[in-house]
Amino acid sequence: MKLKSPRARFFISIAIGAVLLFISGRVDELRSYQGAQVAIFAIAISSIVLLTGFSGQISLGHGALMAVGGYSAVLVQSHLNLPYPIAFLIGGAVGGAAGFLLGIAAARLQGPYLAGTTLALAVGIPSLANQFHILGGEQGLTFDIGTAPSWIGKDFSQYRWFFWVAVVAALLIYWLLRNLLSTRYGRRWRAVRANPTAAALAGINVSKAKVLAFTLSSAVAGLAGSLYAMLLGLVAPLAFTLTLSFTLITGAVLAGVSNLGGSIVGAVVLVAIPEISGSITSHLGGSEKVTSNLPGLITSVLLVATVLFAPNGPKWPRRKHQ
Repeated sequence: MKLKSPRARFFISIAIGAVLLFISGRVDELRSYQGAQVAIFAIAISSIVLLTGFSGQISLGHGALMAVGGYSAVLVQSHLNLPYPIAFLIGGAVGGAAGFLLGIAAARLQGPYLAGTTLALAVGIPSLANQFHILGGEQGLTFDIGTAPSWIGKDFSQYRWFFWVAVVAALLIYWLLRNLLSTRYGRRWRAVRANPTAAALAGINVSKAKVLAFTLSSAVAGLAGSLYAMLLGLVAPLAFTLTLSFTLITGAVLAGVSNLGGSIVGAVVLVAIPEISGSITSHLGGSEKVTSNLPGLITSVLLVATVLFAPNGPKWPRRKHQ
C-alpha cells in the first residue's frame, strides 16, 4: 500500500487521532481547551492554504466566513433542534454558499482589489450581526452541544469532549483536502495560481476554477466557525472580529501558505503566543496594558520576520504531486 494513497492517508489519520485522543486523557482542562483550539485553527488555516496557496487568491475576510458558519450552526440547532453534527455540516454548507457568491465576484478581481473586497466583508459582518435581533446583538447566541455520550464515561470532561470533536473534524478535513489536492482539481488550481493565461490556453476554465476554490475554502472556514462556536459556547460579533482574520492569515504565513500540513504548526504557534506573552509579562511584572498588547506585538514580529527571512514559509519536506 503506497503511503500517498487515499487509503494509507486514512489509516495514518486514524492512528494520529488515536494517539491524540489517548493523550487527551493525560492532560488537564486547560490543555484540552488549547488542543481543541489548535485543531479548529488548523482547519481555518487550511482553508486559507487551499485558497491562497493553491489557487492564488487572497482573502482577508475568512474570519467573517467563520462567523457565517458559526451563526448558521447555532441558528439551525436552536430553532430546528437538529443534532450538533448536522448543525456543523450546515454551518459549513452555508459558509460554502456565501463563498460561492463571493467567489463569483472574486473571479473578476485580482490582487489588492480582491483583498479589499474580502477586508470589507470582515469589517461588515460583525457590524451586521448587531443589527438583527435574531442574531442576538452584541451578546450573541449561546451554543451548547451537550456533554459527551454516556458510553464514553461519566468522568469525561466537557473540554476533553470538545477536543475529541475538534480533532476528529480536523483529521477528516485534512484527509479530504489532501486527497482533493492530489486530483485534477488540485493541478488546475496550481496551474491557475502559477499563470492564469497559460492555464486558460491549456483549456482550463480559470473563472470556474477560482469560484470552486473559493466555495470549498469558505465551506471549510464555515465548519471551523461552527466548531469555534462550540468551543466558546456562543457566537457573538466580538468573537469574529477583523483581528481573527488577520490572525489566521498570520498562521498561514508562518506555516508556509502553500503547505497544507504546515497548518497545524501555524495553529500551534497562534495558540502558544498568548501563553508565552503571559509568561513574559509575569516575569517582567508588566502592566495590564502591556499584557493585552504583547500577544499582538509578538504575532507582528513573527509575521515580519517570516516575510523577511522565509517569504515562502519554512522549508518543509516537499511532496511530489500526483
